[in-house]
Amino acid sequence: MAYRERNAARRKDEVARGRKEWMMRWKRTLALIGLAALGLTPLTTAAPAQAQIGSLPVPTIPGVGQSMPDRLPDRLTERLPGLDEVDRLGRQGIDQALRAPARLTQLVRRSNGALEADPQGWPVVRGEIVALDLSPAARALATSAGFTVLREERLEALELTSLVLSPPRGLSLARAVARLKRLDPQADVTFNHIHDTAGAVSSEEGGLAKQSSSAGGDAGPKLGLIDTGVEATHPALVGSQVVQRGFAGPPRMGAHGLAVASLMVGRSGPFAGGAPGADLRVADIYGGQAEGGSSTALAQALAWMIEQRVGVVNVSLVGPRNALVERAIQRAQARGLTVVAAVGNDGPAAPPLYPAAYDGVIGVTAVNARDQVLPEAARGPQVAFAAPGADMAAAAPAGRWTSVRGTSFAAPIVAGLVARQGQAALARSAADLGARGRDAVYGQGLVGVGSRVAPQTMGARGRLAR
Repeated sequence: MAYRERNAARRKDEVARGRKEWMMRWKRTLALIGLAALGLTPLTTAAPAQAQIGSLPVPTIPGVGQSMPDRLPDRLTERLPGLDEVDRLGRQGIDQALRAPARLTQLVRRSNGALEADPQGWPVVRGEIVALDLSPAARALATSAGFTVLREERLEALELTSLVLSPPRGLSLARAVARLKRLDPQADVTFNHIHDTAGAVSSEEGGLAKQSSSAGGDAGPKLGLIDTGVEATHPALVGSQVVQRGFAGPPRMGAHGLAVASLMVGRSGPFAGGAPGADLRVADIYGGQAEGGSSTALAQALAWMIEQRVGVVNVSLVGPRNALVERAIQRAQARGLTVVAAVGNDGPAAPPLYPAAYDGVIGVTAVNARDQVLPEAARGPQVAFAAPGADMAAAAPAGRWTSVRGTSFAAPIVAGLVARQGQAALARSAADLGARGRDAVYGQGLVGVGSRVAPQTMGARGRLAR
């Protein structure tokens, strides 16, 4: 009798241990699936026995069947059935993979209280929540619960309306966002994220930016730039008609925007950008403000580009995925606007940076004078082209020239070329580098080598890097 009892107990323990081990393997597999779907790490483990996660089919593992989808919804732990059961280790891995690069978290400390951080460390405008499609009933409930409507922004050119609210007193921004989502699960509720330049912001800021009085240059599509303001009287830009507008106060000249603009439309002696002499519309979403570069300002700038009938816009900025910006880009693309963006300079292990990683956006990486990708450049399926981004000259304030480095300065070359040639023709002319065919390092290949002019040729001084 005692033997049978001991044997039964042993079998029970073995079943319990087997069930526990199976559950741990299953939970970790779910976590790996989430990471792989975000393009953050390769997935080489075998697929689980089950064919579904909740009501969703389990994606086939790369190398075994078809490829994983490029992305899953932002909030994996909320929207993907089964991931709420992932163990703490798996969830921490996903959270860590989505965290802001250290460089961007420093923006909060330098903002003198104008910014705070979201749960993943991305900088956001302090005390602002952005809601899309919030129902009237949810809005009434929110205001009665202590939320304050700061402003309602209607972007007619995009047929898009956003509501900006502040949280009730004493409630953190993250908890306030979660509460609004509970009030209206169908609405898109997010933070007012800050987008940083994909290249160092120079401390050399000018005064109010002025328009160019030029009658314009070569006939062709009008280009757009969303960045800082520019020095329209710089020798590189005098051949273009430059119109500027500020979305964070009056437009102010910035070294970053000026360098990017020159590489897009500039022309001066041996120097030539991607579309030399083309007309340029500049949207300054910084205005010299600590809270500059916000998602709301970026969406407003995109609407203005549509109003100005811009064909191609360059955005050498980076940030996290944001519902308002994603919706604005989708609407702008549907109206014919091509968006080109830098993939970022936070290293191959950085999470996907936006807007380069949004669907349909042309993401650009940078190479040096030896046509080697910069080691700090991002990698991933968002990379569409490579272009010169180091060991070259660009415009600097006060009519001078500087040496630049970073994906910020490769993207405008591609934007100019796309405006002149079209994306398909540009792809056919690209020099295939790295792995054969399109790859995660060089995309479809290298273009724009003619826009690299050695710094010494232009008498460049100093360097604008990252």
